[in-house]
Amino acid sequence: MLHEDVLYAPVTELGKRIRTGEISPVDLAESYLARSERLNPRLNAYVTVTRDLALARARKAEEEIAAGGYRGPLHGIPYAAKDLLAVKGYPTTWGAKPYANQKFDFNAAVIDRLDRAGAVLVGKAATIELAGGMNYRYASASLTGPAKNPWNEGCWTCGSSSGPGAIASAALAAFAIGTETWGSILCPSAFCGVSGLRPTFGRVSRYGAMTLAHSLDKIGPLARSAGDCAVILSAIAGHDPLDRSSLPPQEADFHWPAQPPQPLRVGWITNAWRKPDPEIEAAAKAAVAVLKANGAQIADATLPEGPYEAAAGTIVSVEGSAAFRDFIESGKVAELADPLGQINGYVNQTVSAADYMLALQIRGVFQEKVNALFDDFDVIAAPTLPISATPLSANLETSLGFADPVGGLGNLCGLPAISVPCGFTSKSLPIGIQFLARARNDRFVVAAANILQAHTTWHLQRPPIS
Repeated sequence: MLHEDVLYAPVTELGKRIRTGEISPVDLAESYLARSERLNPRLNAYVTVTRDLALARARKAEEEIAAGGYRGPLHGIPYAAKDLLAVKGYPTTWGAKPYANQKFDFNAAVIDRLDRAGAVLVGKAATIELAGGMNYRYASASLTGPAKNPWNEGCWTCGSSSGPGAIASAALAAFAIGTETWGSILCPSAFCGVSGLRPTFGRVSRYGAMTLAHSLDKIGPLARSAGDCAVILSAIAGHDPLDRSSLPPQEADFHWPAQPPQPLRVGWITNAWRKPDPEIEAAAKAAVAVLKANGAQIADATLPEGPYEAAAGTIVSVEGSAAFRDFIESGKVAELADPLGQINGYVNQTVSAADYMLALQIRGVFQEKVNALFDDFDVIAAPTLPISATPLSANLETSLGFADPVGGLGNLCGLPAISVPCGFTSKSLPIGIQFLARARNDRFVVAAANILQAHTTWHLQRPPIS
């Protein structure tokens, strides 16, 4: 088995070592599989480990590379995919008991793109049931139980991409693919001390992924570094005619490396959180100071006032209840694990068409307002969350029940964002900072995160698990 140092190496480094023959794709896959099978009972990070598929793909990669058929930086790299993404012939449970035996005879578009890049799927990552589409109060709202945080196994990983967060943090794979409707890539990235990139809405095809809110759902990577996230996004981005919300080819494609603006103009959001933990705010401000010391221009920025959080919430409720109408009306919601999930679908069905249309109109207004904000800044920055990882037993309606204007506005307007580590609390829990940019300027958020990671080592820290 390969040493833990190798398994924690960035994707970019692993790719170089595979290409030169220093590392065998088969040995790498075997090592991640062994680590996953050993640690998953502690972390609840996987629903399914795809051992046979992984080894077949790894052998194929090894043969192709030896024959001179190197496909690129993800060739032979093991990864995990959130269990909302269809993988032909394997269970795709959506994290929910009623769908425990569900299988599809096709792959999600993201899985096919990663297959073409030569990446090696080692497992389906755990998720909150139905990506939290019926709402939930507890981290246990999952077919596999609560995903546990590698930094403290008594704490949660956060969001519906709970499994991908644990997998990326504990090096159970080189990277993981998550999804976000509102916070579920950035939140586990912050809680678990990894880098997570939410792409511009429409940049990555959702074909073959469970639909929660068709005008808000996004797919993106969680990995060891911002640079890794950019490499992965380069592979999975692109127009797809099977996804009606897919951006046109020239707008959907993402190429890295890309030259960022010089100097980078960064806006520190002064109204991001009402009462952030002082340790978290101090760490995020220190991260912005690193950017300033390395050439970025820093100034205060203010999010526009308005009911965009309520608008985003209304859209999630209506589109989610529409996506699961048959499931709700059949009464099968009673089989969900979380008490709130068992009833909230019915509540969501009571939201009126007039309220939904008003929410869409509000979205249009705020897309204009946020565009105006980015006339002055290339990126805006704030702590990813105002608190650190919550206990597994926490009631999430109270412990995570704070207003989230950055997440509300960012997701409502389809903005790209990245969360990267920027420190630790006094209880040794990770702290994250997020960068957001104008739609389709994904390269700017990666550029800001790259500056930080070039001059700090927070993203290189490892949780106390082995």
